[in-house]
Amino acid sequence: MESDRTSSSSSPKGQGVNFSAPRSFVVKLRSKCKETFFPDDPFKPISQEPNGLIKTKKTLEYFVPIFEWLPKYNLQKLWYDLLAGITITSLAVPQGISYANLASIPPIIGLYSSFVPPFVYAVLGSSNTLAVGTVAACSLLISETFGEDLLKMDPNLYLHLIFTSTFITGVFQFALGFFRLGILVDFLSHSTITGFMGGTAIIILLQQLKGVFGLVHFTHKTDVVSVLHALFTHRDEWKWQSALAGLCFLIFLQSTRYIKKIKPKLFWVSAMGPMVVVLVGCLVAYLVKGTEHGIQTVGPLKKGLNPPSIQYLTFDAKYLPLVIKAAIVTGLIAMAEGIAIGRSFAVMKNEQTDGNKEMIAFGLMNIIGSFTSCYLTTGPFSKTAVNYNAGTKTPMSNVVMGLCMMLVLLFLAPLFSYTPLVGLSAIIMSAMLGLIDYEEMYHLFKVDKFDFLVCMSAFFGVSFLSMDYGLIISVGLSVVRALLYVARPSTCKLGRIPNSVMFRDIEQYPGSEEMAGYVILQLGSPIFFANSTYVRERILRWIRDEPEEVEFLLLDLSGVSSIDMTGMETLLEVRRILVSKGIKMVIINPRFEVLEKMMLSHFVEKIGKEYVFLSIDDAVQACRFNLSTSKSEPCS
Repeated sequence: MESDRTSSSSSPKGQGVNFSAPRSFVVKLRSKCKETFFPDDPFKPISQEPNGLIKTKKTLEYFVPIFEWLPKYNLQKLWYDLLAGITITSLAVPQGISYANLASIPPIIGLYSSFVPPFVYAVLGSSNTLAVGTVAACSLLISETFGEDLLKMDPNLYLHLIFTSTFITGVFQFALGFFRLGILVDFLSHSTITGFMGGTAIIILLQQLKGVFGLVHFTHKTDVVSVLHALFTHRDEWKWQSALAGLCFLIFLQSTRYIKKIKPKLFWVSAMGPMVVVLVGCLVAYLVKGTEHGIQTVGPLKKGLNPPSIQYLTFDAKYLPLVIKAAIVTGLIAMAEGIAIGRSFAVMKNEQTDGNKEMIAFGLMNIIGSFTSCYLTTGPFSKTAVNYNAGTKTPMSNVVMGLCMMLVLLFLAPLFSYTPLVGLSAIIMSAMLGLIDYEEMYHLFKVDKFDFLVCMSAFFGVSFLSMDYGLIISVGLSVVRALLYVARPSTCKLGRIPNSVMFRDIEQYPGSEEMAGYVILQLGSPIFFANSTYVRERILRWIRDEPEEVEFLLLDLSGVSSIDMTGMETLLEVRRILVSKGIKMVIINPRFEVLEKMMLSHFVEKIGKEYVFLSIDDAVQACRFNLSTSKSEPCS
């Protein structure tokens, strides 16, 4: 023993492994909660402010973003926001009517939904670019969830349930933001959203064939097969005049989009396109008395601001499961889309958005909206893109849009009652063509085949089954992939980079030098019950496949962020197996949380502190020293 201690003290082992007493449970819990719910530590600058008044001011600015940007507002910003607000209003009117038609609700509700919510977002939203409004995917999903039978049975109840669904969506979104549970939205991966939006665009495009061909009878099912079957079953209702008008409108709208693409400064041409279609369609329908010639129009639109709807919220147990289903699914999709779009445009302007603030803003927007005859709203891509191209500087552009919509509702709403449905169908089809991101799908195929599979599962699931099933299948595949990452963590064998003390993956760096008698492995994920068996078998396989006799196994745990009791028992079991074969196991650079658990469970005592090192080079030098003295002495 004395000789052991002497050789250990004179060995060149690395210094600095911190074996200090583990933190208390309360300290660790506080740290874990902080990292889980407040990874950006937003309150640190506030807590460091010595002045109580300024601290209060910064707290208010954090929770109510308008107090941050409004004091810095000036006339120059107002000019840009005024232009942007008027521009997105020209898009909000036709889109509001069109998407309300998709949801099978009165068109005026679509206009109401672009009046109140923008004011709420301007106060609470963190994005300077996001423009608020209704979206096609959620509108169709609402219609699909509640169904044609309920609409025919009681249209008023159908509308009231949509208001109730919007209210529950708002509560759900607000709760996620308030409790900082935005992590749930992360399960809707980029691949899932790309495929879902593409599949949704396909079925919405096909749904619009009803308006293009002027059909009276059509299906409310959304899958491709049902829609095409209904289209060709009712060939006797096809109207060539309506189809020709729809084709002309669509060519015009696509032409404006092409102009914007080749000359971005002419973005306003594309933005004004839908309004031009509506105005021309209204004029033609009015002059030729279109309703008498079979041209279907929106129908009467009453003047006046949003009437209260809080009294219509319905929590009947018979319909509550359906309402909650619609609320949760559409809420998640709307939230994921709005946050992703806000972040995308914030990056372009070198700005940041806070996902949890956005969820709170969306939630209150929909809660207040449900009280004022609005249905689900979020941040649609098309309107936000127009807002960005128009040069918006702050959320004031949403205020301008809200004021413009107020004028429309007070004075101009009846004029849009002549809007032909074929014009609305063309507007929706043009918007949907831009949502099928072929280039991104091809990019996924080139870069990651599994991501492409996730994307295609959403795309074809939505197109041929339903929006619910498509989303569930895609999210399910994403979760399976995440579980595979956890259950089958990456391990690699390390070698020394010539003329350095760096050790890297021998597959990635074929020129790295393997060391005779050593197997140096790096584990790259938490070790716990779900993957411990795999970790054990993989380590033993590395040992078994080694062509030369192995003296030392060096486990680099720098990539292991956590470990549980099963994981530690697995490492002890591996050590016992190796000891029986005359192989010593060394632990390298366990992270703080991992080392704490190893000390509390007496793992370190069982293997010995002399077998724990700060770096691979320290461990190698110590093992070499051990070999040069006696193989019977422990590595130290």
